[in-house]
Amino acid sequence: MSSPGASLGRVRRAPLPGLPNPGKRAVPFKPDTYTEDEALLLNDILPARLKVSTGTASTTHDNATKRIVPVSAPNDLELMATMMHKLGLLEQRVKSQAQEIHQKDRTIATLEEKIKILKKQAKEGSSEPSRVEQLEKQCLELQNRVWEMEGFLNDYGLVWVGDKEKSDGEVSKHEITEHEVVELQGLWKPGDSTPSSFVMKFDVVLENIKDLNALAGEGESRIEHTDGGARLRQPDPIPLTLYQNGIVMFGGPFRSYEERSTQRCLQDIMDGYFPSELQARFPDGIPFQVTDRRNVTFRETHRWESFPGQGQVVGGSLPAGDSTLETSEIPGYKLSLDQFLNKLPRAVVKGGQVLDIRGAVQDHLQGSNGTKKSSVILVDTPALTALQERLKVEEQNRPPTAPNLTTLRVKSERGDQTYIVKMLFTETIADLRIYLDAHRQPGASSYDIISTFPQHVYSDGARTLQECGLIPNATLLLQTKKA
Repeated sequence: MSSPGASLGRVRRAPLPGLPNPGKRAVPFKPDTYTEDEALLLNDILPARLKVSTGTASTTHDNATKRIVPVSAPNDLELMATMMHKLGLLEQRVKSQAQEIHQKDRTIATLEEKIKILKKQAKEGSSEPSRVEQLEKQCLELQNRVWEMEGFLNDYGLVWVGDKEKSDGEVSKHEITEHEVVELQGLWKPGDSTPSSFVMKFDVVLENIKDLNALAGEGESRIEHTDGGARLRQPDPIPLTLYQNGIVMFGGPFRSYEERSTQRCLQDIMDGYFPSELQARFPDGIPFQVTDRRNVTFRETHRWESFPGQGQVVGGSLPAGDSTLETSEIPGYKLSLDQFLNKLPRAVVKGGQVLDIRGAVQDHLQGSNGTKKSSVILVDTPALTALQERLKVEEQNRPPTAPNLTTLRVKSERGDQTYIVKMLFTETIADLRIYLDAHRQPGASSYDIISTFPQHVYSDGARTLQECGLIPNATLLLQTKKA
């Protein structure tokens, strides 16, 4: 057993650093009452020198020996400014997130609508033709049209060449996808107001024109300013003629129902509006004078000679009750020569010279003595009467044309008149004189009937036209007989 003196000589062990000294009472500190989230928030608000420690309340001996620097706490104004800044940032973030949510909601709604459309198309796809079938059908129709046009050009000795300079790359620039076609169809373009399948409704047009005439002041007089003052005058109505295949407005030309401008004009009237094409010319409107000829087909005159008669399908038959009439005459008031000349200017200054326009046109339309340049007179003869009677008979029962028929063109002495004479081969020169004298003025001078090539005078009235060689047609001149 050791003695107390032996224990005094032993080495004294020192405590581990960082551990509380068991022989000395630890200095008391007030523990932190902040949670970890509150401490992080205060660290963001307070300056760097006032950071709140999130560690334990106890410190080492070395830390306790350090000198604590006294600092001042932030005042209320600084705390308020910092909080306002944080609130502003949070409000901006909330607003941006709300906009983003709204945009996503719209996108979701659009996608849901597209899904509904696709489901509906998938259900109806079994009964309706697909897009590929529609395109194939349209391609065949266009190909048939191309063949028909090529055949038409071939009939006139023409060949379609096309634009060889256009390359395949340039053509591909104009190709668009089906999605782009659907988007473009949603946009309005000029001319889309006209329906694709136009239907002419004559009764609706006539009824609406009556209402439009009442609105335009039909029968009312308007003030027309003149050089010396003003006068009351009723406006002249617009002449409008309705045919089975088109219309004629004003003095022409003929406008077919297949033209887009005609369809827009009549569609405006059927909708109860004044035609938009006349708005610039008649802003206050003007009455219409309508002539209903829906049972008449207007036949346009072409520069080339068309086949006479009515066409008929091979193996078909002409319907017995078909009473459609045809005409090629433009309706309306015909201007006289004086009215036409009054519309022309009296003179025009060109190149420092005064040109008499009205006088030059009058001299061109009339002779120097004021008479017309040339007029054609159809002479009444028995042969002409027989031809007219033949045309009145139905085509099936119509007798053939007489083979021994000649046509004579006889010019007057001054060349201002041309007589068309239909005669038989067996008729004589004396008969020709009788027909001409019936259409000449009484008391006219005597004349000789001559031909220029070969030059010959037909003075023997007993010779027939066949003996004189005036068949099947000839041109003759009348020459004043010398005294």
